[in-house]
Amino acid sequence: MVQKVYVTYNEIHKLCQASAETILNDFQPNLMIAIGGGGYVPARILRSFLKRPGYPNIPIQAIGLSLYENLGNNDPVEEAGTKVTRTQWLDLSSLEMSNLIGKNILIVDEVDDTRTTLEYAVRELEKDVETARKQLGKEGQKASFSIFVLHNKDKKKRGHLPEDMMKENRYLSAKTVGDVWICYPWEATDIDEHDKLAESQPC
Repeated sequence: MVQKVYVTYNEIHKLCQASAETILNDFQPNLMIAIGGGGYVPARILRSFLKRPGYPNIPIQAIGLSLYENLGNNDPVEEAGTKVTRTQWLDLSSLEMSNLIGKNILIVDEVDDTRTTLEYAVRELEKDVETARKQLGKEGQKASFSIFVLHNKDKKKRGHLPEDMMKENRYLSAKTVGDVWICYPWEATDIDEHDKLAESQPC
């Protein structure tokens, strides 16, 4: 049976807070891209901690990717699939893509499980930004991508991130956990019950 770990909004808030200084100092993001649906809440919380006096809030854009498949037995646990499906993407013909050129971009998701989704997101975003850069004639203005996740599962990964990203430490996990099923509060239909389960689980 899969071990479940319940995480509260307070815990997520504190994980973002604890990671913010490293993100500001090392990544210096101009823009965040949240991978939906798990990256939306962490990205919004992070934005508050990344706010610097005299500077505007860091914009958040969103993409939607799906990898997990429901097991179909009324259990919230899902199984990692093998194919990434786009459910939402940036509009290549709009200002969304041109605004990424030459920027430090922080990709935010809740969990690094098999790494397949993160690999897909980085690869496709890099490819699309490069296409937009060439179309707009902005030579020499490359985007730099970094990654923040709340939890990294300590397990063998199917996906791989760019070698330069890992060498330059442009990947940050707030917390490393075992190969468990993490129950996030935004997935709960009864938040009070969720918090009770989180409180009763072993530390």
